[in-house]
Amino acid sequence: MGALSLSQVTKSFGATDVIKGVDLEVADGEFCVFVGPSGCGKSTLLRMIAGLEDVSAGEIAIDGARINDLAPAKREIAMVFQSYALYPHMTVRDNMGLALKQAGTPRAEIAQATDRAAAMLALDALMARRPAELSGGQRQRVAIGRAIVRRPKLFLFDEPLSNLDAALRVQTRIEIARLHRELGATMIYVTHDQVEAMTLADKIVVLRAGRVEQVGRPMDLYNDPDNTFVAGFIGSPQMNFLKGARLGLNSDTLGIRPEHLLPGGSRIQGRVSHVEKLGGETLAYVQAEDHGLLTLRMFGERDFAVDEALGLDFDPDRAFHFDAEGQRLR
Repeated sequence: MGALSLSQVTKSFGATDVIKGVDLEVADGEFCVFVGPSGCGKSTLLRMIAGLEDVSAGEIAIDGARINDLAPAKREIAMVFQSYALYPHMTVRDNMGLALKQAGTPRAEIAQATDRAAAMLALDALMARRPAELSGGQRQRVAIGRAIVRRPKLFLFDEPLSNLDAALRVQTRIEIARLHRELGATMIYVTHDQVEAMTLADKIVVLRAGRVEQVGRPMDLYNDPDNTFVAGFIGSPQMNFLKGARLGLNSDTLGIRPEHLLPGGSRIQGRVSHVEKLGGETLAYVQAEDHGLLTLRMFGERDFAVDEALGLDFDPDRAFHFDAEGQRLR
């Protein structure tokens, strides 16, 4: 079991409030991702769950039991950091089994647990190596394996893919998703990368300035955002925001996803400022009269000339309407 509950959790450093009354429920076995821009409080919130930061007010509970005053080692939590935090003089096997050894676990049980984790992470052939002999992706797998052998109630990941190159990030992301399916464990994952959030999460928590802006399944946030912040943060390329009044609409702001903005038509006029041909899709950036820079996303290869005049249109049923404060009009 590993259900997590946060009730009016706050964190203050002196007179500065960095976490401002967070309420959250994470079900047993759920993969929950904290996402938001730098400084939004996502890593601080994760460290509070881990016991590495004190809670200024409110309550954190695992399976209904309050853990505010428990030491990190007593919380049945395993954490995977951005830095691998491996002991350089130890082999992969010894790094993975260290926590169990320190807990006095019999050698046979340690060997069984490390072998099981190694098999899950394709580390079998690397168990006698030291960290210096491993690639970045292999080191991160060892760090994940070290967490697995402890069989915690909660896995906490703090931007674990940030030090990997693009190809390894995709590969390791797939491995983490597979591990979640196999282990059925509760996982809390912090990232600033909304692509990681969309592809991994059962539930996304969008944070801004220490507050929860919206909680929901990835596609629910994408298709039904509560405000312009969530609408602009979830989705890559991000949503276009147009001036509703300039289009003769009642809403102050109109949101259109790049894939729902259509070339041709007379509703919006502009000029192409840049084109990115990505093979499977083409992105055209259009400097639009009255609306600023807009992004147009099209399937396949499309040809546009820089400074070409281009009219744009959109399906009104695909548009999102927001008021002057950025709140969704439904």
